Amino acid sequence: MPRRSRGRHSTDPTRPSQSGAASVSLFGSEGSVTGGGGSAEAALKAEAATMRLVWRRGVVRLVLVSAIAWAMLVLLALAFHLWSCNSSVAFLSALCKKDSKVLNVLDSMGLSSKPLHRCQIPVADDPNAVAIPKRTPNTIVKKLSYITVDKQDKDPSPLFGGRQSWKQREESFKLNSTMKVHCGFMKNSGADMVSIDVKYIQKCKFVVASGIFDGYDIPHQPSNISRRSQKLFCFLMVVDEVSLDFIEKNTTVKIDSAGGKWVGIWRLIIVHRLPFDEPRRNGKIPKILTHRLFPQAWYSIWIDGKMELIVDPLLILERYLWRGKYTFAVAVHKHHRSIYEEGDAIKRRKRYARPLVDLQMKMYYYEGMEPWSPKKKIPSDVPEGAVLIREHTTMTDLFSCLWFNEVNLFTPRDQISFGYVVHRLGDALKFFMFPNCEYNSLFILHRHTREHSSKVEWAKTIDEIVKKGLKESRGGLGLWTPYPADLSSVELPAVKRTSPAG
Repeated sequence: MPRRSRGRHSTDPTRPSQSGAASVSLFGSEGSVTGGGGSAEAALKAEAATMRLVWRRGVVRLVLVSAIAWAMLVLLALAFHLWSCNSSVAFLSALCKKDSKVLNVLDSMGLSSKPLHRCQIPVADDPNAVAIPKRTPNTIVKKLSYITVDKQDKDPSPLFGGRQSWKQREESFKLNSTMKVHCGFMKNSGADMVSIDVKYIQKCKFVVASGIFDGYDIPHQPSNISRRSQKLFCFLMVVDEVSLDFIEKNTTVKIDSAGGKWVGIWRLIIVHRLPFDEPRRNGKIPKILTHRLFPQAWYSIWIDGKMELIVDPLLILERYLWRGKYTFAVAVHKHHRSIYEEGDAIKRRKRYARPLVDLQMKMYYYEGMEPWSPKKKIPSDVPEGAVLIREHTTMTDLFSCLWFNEVNLFTPRDQISFGYVVHRLGDALKFFMFPNCEYNSLFILHRHTREHSSKVEWAKTIDEIVKKGLKESRGGLGLWTPYPADLSSVELPAVKRTSPAG
């Protein structure tokens, strides 16, 4: 009987063995696994790429959100800082770092809420106790009159400042007991007032004057004004027709029985036929030529239209004029002492055409105006021109005329020409330059309703001014009249900025 083999299978060469089948099947399976693996690998790569993209987008979003959150936090901290600096709460105000770089930068841009440097003004305690002294006698210049017609001017609509020649300009600085000079208000040249206003101002011996042109502000009511000052002073707000229309639309204007217009304590004085095409020049008329606009005035205090007076005007006259026996008072500039530093700041801030500012300063330097130094008798050549305090003597009035003539002939930046006129008159004008911190304590400063800007301020070259038609037609003509000397070799003195905000 044949034996059975255990665990063995008979093999048939004509049919494949199970192992061969298994092998083929395994091979086929390997082929399937290999092909499927390629698809899976591609899918994994695609998925990884998608994930990387998602991660990248997520990181970008995270960075952006973090940056926005950080910026919001910084802005919030800055807002709190500025708010604390202006807070009336003592604890919050104490948190303010008043010399911080942030406030200095914003201050330099004219955007700052940086607290003004204020100090207590040593004024008298009671306006009712102030004794008004006798008028200052006229000594050097005893009689002053004004040129109102230029013989060489054949224009039926003459220039407001006249056509002052270089020779007339030079002669006007030579002091005599009797003088006749250009001082605006040439015959039929504009800046007219109606008869109602002319009649009203004839009674005004003590004047607080201000002005708004081209609708940049509304009148701000003074505070802390005594009853005595309310009766003694005329509060006169000089406006043009555009500003009057703006004021009537934005505040209450009352009309008295005589037809005069009032905004609170301010009597509006409307000026018609503005003589200049540059609003800043028009604003210099009531500011500098106060004695010409209000010829009956003995004393005047000028404040810019954006200011709110907070000190009794009688106390101001006592502090800045009568106590020291001065006839003119103005504050020292916040940052600058030299007119060349002021001119440099005007150019950097684009407050007037750079080449024209340079030309005016070259004339002044050629004519002997040195940069300010401690050796000079006055604390600064540059004033804060927004507050002017005057007794209207012939010498003070002459100074105002000469100052206006410079503003009329050259750029309207009166802080440059102020120091030059003081330099030319020497010790003849007895005036007081008081500390800037006291100046800041006289008023509350409000922002303009809008900022003024003219195209000429951005001009970089003379050619640009000419080609673009930016040249003024009725002011600054001295900048376009051949100067009687060669200024091409004049180099302006180097300017060293004395303040990071200046």
